[in-house]
Amino acid sequence: MRKAKPKKRYVLPDPKFKDELVTKFVNYLMVDGKKSVAYSIFYDAISLVENRTKEDGLETWKKALSNVMPSVEVKSRRVGGATFQVPLEVRPNRKTSLGIKWLIRYSRARGEKTMKERLAAEIIAASKGEGSAIKKKDDTHRMAEANKAFSHFRF
Repeated sequence: MRKAKPKKRYVLPDPKFKDELVTKFVNYLMVDGKKSVAYSIFYDAISLVENRTKEDGLETWKKALSNVMPSVEVKSRRVGGATFQVPLEVRPNRKTSLGIKWLIRYSRARGEKTMKERLAAEIIAASKGEGSAIKKKDDTHRMAEANKAFSHFRF
C-alpha cells in the first residue's frame, strides 16, 4: 500500500497580473532557480504579443494555453503480455501542466534570437491554432482516436 498522498502546494499570484496561472507558467519557465529572469522573459513576451497583435497580451496567452491543452491522451497498459495504448481523459491539473510544458518546450525549440521573442511567437501561433505546440496536441488527440478500440482496457 502506498503512503498518504502529498499535500497540494498552492502558488502565490504573480505581482503584475495577480494571476496564479501566470506564476505556475513562470515556475515551469524558470531555469536554475532564476525566477526574476523568468518573470522578465514572460512579461516582455506578453508585451511583445500586445505590440504585434494589438490585443490584450494576457488574454492572448490564456487563449493560446487553452488551445494547447489536450483533452485525451494515451497510456500504456499491459494485458496478457501485450502492451496496448489506452486512450484516457486528461485530469484538469494535468491538462494545464501539459499545456504549459508544451508551450515552453516548443518555444525553446524555435529559431528566434531571444527567449522572449520565441515565447511571444509561439503564443501568437498557438492563439491562432497553429505552431508546434498545437501540432503536439493534435498528434496526441490523433493517437487517442486511433486507439479508441482499446478503450475498454481502462484502469
